[in-house]
Amino acid sequence: MESDDAKLVTRALRGDTESYGALVTRYQGAVYAAAYYYVGRYGSAEDVAQDAFLEGYRSLHKLKKPDRFAPWIKEIACRTAANWLRKNGKRIRNETPLPFRRTISIEDARDGPRETLERGERAEHVWSAIDSLPERYRLPVVLRYLQELSYNEIAKFTGETPEEIRGVLQRAGRQLRDVLADIEQREGQGKWHRASE
Repeated sequence: MESDDAKLVTRALRGDTESYGALVTRYQGAVYAAAYYYVGRYGSAEDVAQDAFLEGYRSLHKLKKPDRFAPWIKEIACRTAANWLRKNGKRIRNETPLPFRRTISIEDARDGPRETLERGERAEHVWSAIDSLPERYRLPVVLRYLQELSYNEIAKFTGETPEEIRGVLQRAGRQLRDVLADIEQREGQGKWHRASE
């Protein structure tokens, strides 16, 4: 039985651009997350994701197994991001990064300057902890907790099984708690607990 992705790929190869658009819509969050994970900048990640989908469209005829579109487009996104970093790496090392940006809720808007500063520091700690993870764990963590993809969606995107993703995320979660507990302990705060406790 042909998968839904395979049907869309087959139609796109016959010239149905709306079918490719459906694939883009389905995987745009995951591709953007992969791009952002590598390039670390919002606008640049959007450009990388767009370039990855464009390259995917141009190379669609090379896809041997249409039901494996998700891991195939992930590889294109990672390769596109790596190329972007090679081209722009020197320039961005000399830039001052923008602070972590996120949507502000009504509750957040009521917070004072101290709470806002603490929230920003926590976000920096979490990103630092994610960066300290083995490379194998980072992308699944970003896809799960920042893009809020399910185990099945992450597995489909990475080409692994949901059980492998579950295991990776459990190990990553323990490591993240340990790293965050160390950071908080160094700073005299105690909001995170070690995974072994």
